[in-house]
Amino acid sequence: MGAAIGMALAGLRPVAEIMYMDFITIAMDQLITHAAKLRFMSGGKIKLPIVVRTQYGIGRAYGPQHSQFVPSWFLQPGLKVVAPSTPADAKGLLKASLREDNPVLFIEAALLYEVTGPVPEGEHIVPIGVADIKRKGSDVTIVAISRTVHEALKAAEILSEKHGIEAEVVDPRTLYPLDLKTIASSVRKTGRLVVTTDEIKSGSVAADIVSKIVEDPDTFYSLEATPEIISSPDMPVPTPAPLEKLYMINAEKIVNAVLRIVK
Repeated sequence: MGAAIGMALAGLRPVAEIMYMDFITIAMDQLITHAAKLRFMSGGKIKLPIVVRTQYGIGRAYGPQHSQFVPSWFLQPGLKVVAPSTPADAKGLLKASLREDNPVLFIEAALLYEVTGPVPEGEHIVPIGVADIKRKGSDVTIVAISRTVHEALKAAEILSEKHGIEAEVVDPRTLYPLDLKTIASSVRKTGRLVVTTDEIKSGSVAADIVSKIVEDPDTFYSLEATPEIISSPDMPVPTPAPLEKLYMINAEKIVNAVLRIVK
């Protein structure tokens, strides 16, 4: 991380790869105190075009020190945080990140390496800070982060086919800065909100999203039910695969959350 900062200051555009998100704690001073602050401290004269690629390993029985999804630790001024969920978004957001003059933390879910899908050819760029509506709906908004987007889409199909509930699935794609406008617009339309994430609930991006939604009077008074957060339990990720499977977010848990708030 320190080498990447030096390279950026020298005019290069380095990509630093840190295999597991858990390991970034060792480089927090370089990332948060230096990379994320130097442009501000120089009055904008210094550019820090650094991309930090990392992954979280939940779902592969890698244990509690290789599986943590902790994006909320990095919601710091001067640092942008993105978490794509599809191959097309991965390409588009990575290309946008490489063109950024500020440091970007690019978070990949290990399980998503197995996901296939269409990828536009050529210069496909997804703007940082713009959410995407993966599925339109009218009865409930499901904001899903990273890997859980695919579970939310499965849940939306079950809700539609078995319960006649049409869920709108919103993928923030960028966690900082957050596209609150798109999320709030969806919530005002549906009147209900479920946020799902592989994080633990305490201090999570999911909790931050709910907080921002209820702080806005227009959005708050459009709510017809208390928002739900479907997150990992507040405990370390278990190593045994059967326990990890119970720990993880799946479509069934999301369906049950929606049914609790859609009467």
